[in-house]
Amino acid sequence: MEFRYLGRSGLKISEIAYGNWLTHGSQVEEDAARACVRAALDEGITTFDTADVYAGTRAEEVLGRALKGLRREGLEIFTKVFWPTGPGQNDRGLSRKHIIEGVHGSLRRLGTDYVDLYQAHRFDHETPLEETLRAFDDLVRQGKVLYVGVSEWRAEEIERALKIADEMGFDRIVSSQPQYSMLWRVIEEEVVPLCEREGIGQIVWSPIAQGVLTGKYKPGRPLPEGSRATDGKGGADMIKRYLNDDLLTRVQNLKPVADDLGLSMAQLAIAWTLQNPNVSAAIVGASRPEQVADNVKAAGVKLDADVLKRIDEVLGDTVIRDPAKTVSPPRRP
Repeated sequence: MEFRYLGRSGLKISEIAYGNWLTHGSQVEEDAARACVRAALDEGITTFDTADVYAGTRAEEVLGRALKGLRREGLEIFTKVFWPTGPGQNDRGLSRKHIIEGVHGSLRRLGTDYVDLYQAHRFDHETPLEETLRAFDDLVRQGKVLYVGVSEWRAEEIERALKIADEMGFDRIVSSQPQYSMLWRVIEEEVVPLCEREGIGQIVWSPIAQGVLTGKYKPGRPLPEGSRATDGKGGADMIKRYLNDDLLTRVQNLKPVADDLGLSMAQLAIAWTLQNPNVSAAIVGASRPEQVADNVKAAGVKLDADVLKRIDEVLGDTVIRDPAKTVSPPRRP
């Protein structure tokens, strides 16, 4: 396993992180989830990412039980707050009330006294940004949160937060967690340049585009049974943007690129994200331990300029680049 600094902070994290969105407490039974976590640890992964909303808070509980008894100082545990975790009007968003109550719930479910990184899971247009940042800063000062980050924020939203933090003496954001893959590059034009300048690292999710970049979805063929595309619990909604024959044909044409490098298609996709120097880690999920072992082989892989150019030529105009695609709800959900 290779390790990278999280932005300009002093925190080192495994460049392959293990995430449990759409798996723990949902698609995967607890015994299988624990086996995947054990596999991640055996492969040298020390960084684990979750969120309070995943599987209706059950994902945090499963991860907490899977990590119980391990040396806490040897792990980096990340979670998030924003999406609804209960029926009340204040069980959502980035108000002070929800942030404080949210972290206490997450700590209880994870079975830990602190989280290494607490992330605003979306931008809250209904809460003053000063209120949100002060609540996060208070948690840092209390030792319940060590670092603060954001997920799926636009460049102008991150910039506003940094300005307020500097003016009010709050801890600065050290990380951004966006979707990023060969097919989804919306952060490259605005978010990445800002974050490089300000010392913020990317912890990217869906580096294999919900499984599309593994090549298992074939043009003109039925969707594989039991795959993300047939998951009625949320996975199918995310992946459907990629399920057209032109894009799937282009993805199949990446196989010779991977073969020439001795990589699986998943390894090639994950390694591609790690070529971006602003990326601190790529988050992988798994429903089986062998998937973890396969994905981890992307750590430390270097792709030369000719390979990157070849990938761009294969994918052509199927790549999504529009920064406006990063959108938070105009109102709390």
